Amino acid sequence: MLARSEPTGNSRALQQLREFIDAGNYGPGDRLPAERQLINALGITRTNLRKSLDALEREGSIWRHVGKGTFITASVDAADVPGLAELSHHVTPTQMMRARMSLEPAIAREAAANASGEMVKQFIHARDLAVAATTWDAYESDDDAFHRSVAQATDNILLLSLFDHLNQVHRAVAWRQVIRQTEKSPRNHQSFQEHDSILNAIEQRDPVAAHAAMRDHLSSVSKLLFGDI
Repeated sequence: MLARSEPTGNSRALQQLREFIDAGNYGPGDRLPAERQLINALGITRTNLRKSLDALEREGSIWRHVGKGTFITASVDAADVPGLAELSHHVTPTQMMRARMSLEPAIAREAAANASGEMVKQFIHARDLAVAATTWDAYESDDDAFHRSVAQATDNILLLSLFDHLNQVHRAVAWRQVIRQTEKSPRNHQSFQEHDSILNAIEQRDPVAAHAAMRDHLSSVSKLLFGDI
């Protein structure tokens, strides 16, 4: 069953798409029909379908790869993952950051080897949104989108699923620890330059540099949020 985390007021098209997926018993790794087939099956417009697919992708229920199709991912809703919500209450900042530094640099390395031109555009878009964010909540959401786009670019649904589960625990631990002193991220926030380094390494198809850039970024984030741990 897909997560129901999309805000109220969502379109009927999104609900129809959810019902179609549930009724078809699609599971993690299954590919959805092509857009034209979905449009005919649901009786909706291409625009509404794409908006609905965007919504499902944002919540982590699907994974799209240009030229290959749209795939179901493992749900990242805490209610659908036994023990995940409880786990976040027992993980320390040190454990959480060590887990991130074990997984995400490897993900960045794979992204450098596999990222499509379309995925690079998504990196740039997420980076630009984070820079323009007017609140910390918006920044956190856009920062998540940037890091998730790196995982998507690996073209490996298992790595994407591992990232989604780790990221949920990461956010739960981080939100309990961080006290913000300003209303939004400053224009010279160090993560912006670090994101650029990751992006540049992936664009240049340099797996070693991408691994190093992501590790440097996470080390910097760790010190900023929790000090030397």
